[in-house]
Amino acid sequence: MKSRKLRGLLALASVTVLALGTAACAKSDRDDGGSGDKDTFVFGTPGSPKSLDPSLATDGETFRVTRQVFETLLKHEPGGTKIVPSLAESYEQSPDGLIWTFNLRSGVKFHDGEAFNAAAVCKNYERWYNWTGTYQNTNFSSYWQELFGGFAKNEDAKTPAANFKSCAPQGDLKVVITVDHYSATLPGAFTHASLGLHSPKAIEKYTAEGNPTGEAGKFNYPAFSQTAGTVAGTGPFKYANWDKGAQEVTLEAFDGYWGSPKAGVKKLVMKTIKDANAGRQALQSGDIQGYDLVAPADVSPLKDAGYQVPTRGVFNLLYLGMQQEAEPLLQKKEVREAIAHAIDKQSIVTSKLPPGAKAADQFMPDTVEGYSTTVPKYDYNPEKAKELLKGAGADKLSIDFCYPTEVSRPYMPSPPEIFEILKANLQAAGITVNDKPMKWAPDYLDATDAGKCPLYIIGWTGDYNEAYNFIGTWFAVYDGGWGFKNEKLFADMATVSKEPDKAKRIELYKALNDEIMTYLPGVPLTSSPPSMAFAPNVNPPTTSPLTQENFAEVSYK
Repeated sequence: MKSRKLRGLLALASVTVLALGTAACAKSDRDDGGSGDKDTFVFGTPGSPKSLDPSLATDGETFRVTRQVFETLLKHEPGGTKIVPSLAESYEQSPDGLIWTFNLRSGVKFHDGEAFNAAAVCKNYERWYNWTGTYQNTNFSSYWQELFGGFAKNEDAKTPAANFKSCAPQGDLKVVITVDHYSATLPGAFTHASLGLHSPKAIEKYTAEGNPTGEAGKFNYPAFSQTAGTVAGTGPFKYANWDKGAQEVTLEAFDGYWGSPKAGVKKLVMKTIKDANAGRQALQSGDIQGYDLVAPADVSPLKDAGYQVPTRGVFNLLYLGMQQEAEPLLQKKEVREAIAHAIDKQSIVTSKLPPGAKAADQFMPDTVEGYSTTVPKYDYNPEKAKELLKGAGADKLSIDFCYPTEVSRPYMPSPPEIFEILKANLQAAGITVNDKPMKWAPDYLDATDAGKCPLYIIGWTGDYNEAYNFIGTWFAVYDGGWGFKNEKLFADMATVSKEPDKAKRIELYKALNDEIMTYLPGVPLTSSPPSMAFAPNVNPPTTSPLTQENFAEVSYK
């Protein structure tokens, strides 16, 4: 039976390679990569953007698009995590980290013809700082609150105090931004896609439109953020159209772009293709010239057939969340330890993730400064898991386990398949698992955010190389997704976030990782290097471990 199954799999693999090879040969005679238009590049994305204004978004698919249109004061070097100049050609920070001075580039224009200068920078920061009403809801301003705290006038007692104090132009090409206290989010915040800089004229039009409407969970995005006419940045591409029916965003090269490289194609189309198999088929047929999140099993066959399959560096984390309020037994550390010992992380790495993936032992990959080598370990041990459950009076534990469908993420290429491995692990340890499949957006994201899932799988790709961007995202304050209150941990997170000395911060992060894994709020599972695929005749962009690819680098060979 085993040998027959193996022969069948080998035969299927041979057919797949042959089919891919035939498609590659057919495409090699076409200089346009199958698009029928050498001036257009179509890229398949696993999800659709939520907004054309990055400051109103929290999702990677929005940022993938908006990064091509908007630029920030600082950015990351191509292919790496080092912070380098962008719209600011240099910057200085005061020793206490409270005053940030930026020397701006000259001759930069927004897509609507407005000049980029210090006044334009402050117009943006004052817009975010002075948001009122619906804009203060985390559905819209989550990243502003994470990076700079609250607003000039907080309207909710739960909103954090503002850390931003002022933005002051010093002539046309120098700007000074002042904060109340040092934060570990700086200078990384100045690279963040959500703080992409808009044209002052566009901001005036946004303001005239008024606030978004709706109630929690049913908010409507403002019209300007859903249409291509008003929104204007300084990037190598500008918005042309958003066809929501076809799930395509079309960008056009901006001829007045100040920087290098200028766009290598006249049109860039981001087309939503949620299924990895459909992405591969669209690439083979020439309907698209590249796509993201290649299924691990497709990597080698695609390469063998002549496609380009670059792999990003490892800078993400998949974890098992444990919501302690939704399931009171999870408040017992022995139960959380039992679940950790029940999971065979290596089986996920081996069977579901691409080469280079690793089992995780803390809530950040080892590529982030602050990674600790002394965290408590919870090795795969089903028998120990059973003993711990029995000792905690939870040997008949029955628990709901939520997982997303119809989605692929850089840290989680096949959620249903990963769920099945975890379910089998837990049931082997005596835990009854109740399946709760959900559509990714908004159902799954809303349910996990609201603390309605006792167990769930989700993850994170870092925004910048600072440990606070990982563990601070989850453990700085009470979070509904975790449902625990550990005041010592929260206080320790606040201490490290305000430490301006980087070397001291790194040592504090290591201690925090030890503390987090001693408490064990959830189970870190894996970190992996996601892959992209491109037609043979495409010059692809430099892959970014932060998924911050610059598609201006794309051209046809």
